Amino acid sequence: MTTTQPTAPMDLPQARARLADLAEQIAHHNTAYYRHDAPEISDADYDLLRQQYNTLVAQYPEAEPENSAANTVGATPDTAFGKHIHLVPMLSLDNVFGREEFESFISRASRFLGLEQKDSTSLRLIGEPKIDGLSISLTYEHGKFIRGTTRGDGTEGEDVTANLRTLRDLPLELPAPYPDLIEIRGEVFLSKHDFLALNIAQEQAGKRLFANPRNAAAGSLRQLDPSITAQRPLSLFAYAQGFCSQKTTRSHWAYLQQLRAWGFSVNPLCRQIDGAAHAEAFFEDISRERADLAYDIDGVVYKIDDLSLQERLGFAGRAPRWAIAWKFPAEQATTRLNTIEIQVGRTGALTPVAHLEPVNVGGVLVTRATLHNEDEINRKDVREGDLVFVQRAGDVIPQVLGLAPQGSNATERGQPFQFPDHCPACGALAVRPEGEAVRRCTGGLTCPAQAVERLIHFVSRLAFDIEGLGDRSIREFYDAGLIRTPTDIFRLKTHAPALEQRDGWGEQSVRNLLQAIEDRRTISLSRFIYALGIRRIGESNARLLARHYGSYTNWLCQMEAATVIGSDARLELGSITGIGNAIATDVVAFVAEPHNQTTLAELSAELHITEESAASGGPLAGKTVVFTGSLLTMTRPEAKATAERMGGKVSDSVSKKTDLVVLGEKAGSKAKKAAELNIQTMDEAEWNAFCVTNG
Repeated sequence: MTTTQPTAPMDLPQARARLADLAEQIAHHNTAYYRHDAPEISDADYDLLRQQYNTLVAQYPEAEPENSAANTVGATPDTAFGKHIHLVPMLSLDNVFGREEFESFISRASRFLGLEQKDSTSLRLIGEPKIDGLSISLTYEHGKFIRGTTRGDGTEGEDVTANLRTLRDLPLELPAPYPDLIEIRGEVFLSKHDFLALNIAQEQAGKRLFANPRNAAAGSLRQLDPSITAQRPLSLFAYAQGFCSQKTTRSHWAYLQQLRAWGFSVNPLCRQIDGAAHAEAFFEDISRERADLAYDIDGVVYKIDDLSLQERLGFAGRAPRWAIAWKFPAEQATTRLNTIEIQVGRTGALTPVAHLEPVNVGGVLVTRATLHNEDEINRKDVREGDLVFVQRAGDVIPQVLGLAPQGSNATERGQPFQFPDHCPACGALAVRPEGEAVRRCTGGLTCPAQAVERLIHFVSRLAFDIEGLGDRSIREFYDAGLIRTPTDIFRLKTHAPALEQRDGWGEQSVRNLLQAIEDRRTISLSRFIYALGIRRIGESNARLLARHYGSYTNWLCQMEAATVIGSDARLELGSITGIGNAIATDVVAFVAEPHNQTTLAELSAELHITEESAASGGPLAGKTVVFTGSLLTMTRPEAKATAERMGGKVSDSVSKKTDLVVLGEKAGSKAKKAAELNIQTMDEAEWNAFCVTNG
């Protein structure tokens, strides 16, 4: 796989803005993949977004917004299923694609733990093939299987207990000894043979074919009727532990043996790796065996074996610090790039999409590929009519790698692509803010492409989720002048007679649509904020804002007050963990815009927006902690991770909102400010004692 190019030099605000933009894209694609089982881009494109994000974080670590949308996992559970909160978050893994990136992972973990070079190179690892399936969590109480849930958004998943009970690989009761309560994590998948058989049956029944085994497994497990799941030959590998009421083993390898003793299937290819130097050899071994395996894998997962080290390392955002996925290169093919189309998104972003001669890549016929932005087009120098390399590791839109050999037509290439400086939808100027890779239309809501895309976002599943009002209906009603603003959706009933006369609509379908709209007049604050389509505000950041401000009235009041630079409200907004300067600027700018103020006033008159409160739990729940000075007994990242595990929020600055300041050596001005504001302080010894008592 191609590696990410170094970014052009940026200042800190520019880096923050770019990271926030990438995070928003990543969160959107998480939803498409994890919740809807319908990815909009390939795994290769998704991995490239993450590579760009991680590369920028490596260059500007202080610019990364904590708890950003890029550090969320999965997507919110489907409301068709019951929901269940995981006792321990069910997070994802970061990816690497080569030896250097893997060695960087080892180095980061070693620095976090304060290990010497000789100790880091001898870290024992466990290597496991990375199954391409659906992650699940299995809860056992007193040895009996009581619940099974999907990953969901990493915190809360869909209850698919009845469906999981149909799996032959799932023990319904564990042989003693066992802990009183344990969460066992695993992967549900379809073998290659069973996938082909299922698609043959689907075709014979005149039903939609599944794109790949992963989608087939997800669709089979997420059936509302368990009898359908029972007819699908799903398999299960167990491989990890969530919550456990008592320690059962000291190492991950011993835990895998315990899983086998309890009756679970554990991948027989798992291996102990004696030191990081041997990891690449195991990766190459698995790569050679990949084609002959009965199931799909897309890489190798490496985990630090010592569970006490895993506990110390903890998690960084969406992923553990003690595990990494070393992914296989994406599959590639050569085809012709016929045309380049510019698409306009809801935030005005102009995105180039390559239309290709249809080509089979790894068993999937692909016709489109993302070109990301104008810099990528220029760097790769791809033009209409060129033969290009494309690659995929997913099932929808692949990535254009670059030029392929042009053969006898090499001297007859077309003209270089001229990226437009005006919006193709409305003709408004398209500008590229300094430090950003994306050019944006300045037409705002007067741009039909943006207006339609914002309306589509407003009714999307993570927002108002109005059944029967999808992309096609929104475009149809917009073109007919029935819907121009979000508020118009809740006034559609005044157009009921006209709707019933439209092609494809009738009295019953209109009645169903209007009832679905009525059912969404009550909405949570986080969904409402997300639905507004504010730039950089994805699902995660919307939830952060909602939980911080609690009510719609308070949120709006504080955002209006935050328009004043340097005000307490502006400082408070920027100090929310995960909300940095760039995000705060975008939120305030949205609320300050007169058209948006009108929309907010109209919507609040039509809706009941429910309050939200911050998640509770832990001795530091709801409290903001600041670390200052040099810590001697732990690294700064380890201290921060410990505070977050106890429910606290960690900030870099002391303010009236700070609850606790932990003082290391040479604490300096932050210690002085804490004293001036009469904020509780602890020295490092007191903090360690507090952690032992409450950890």
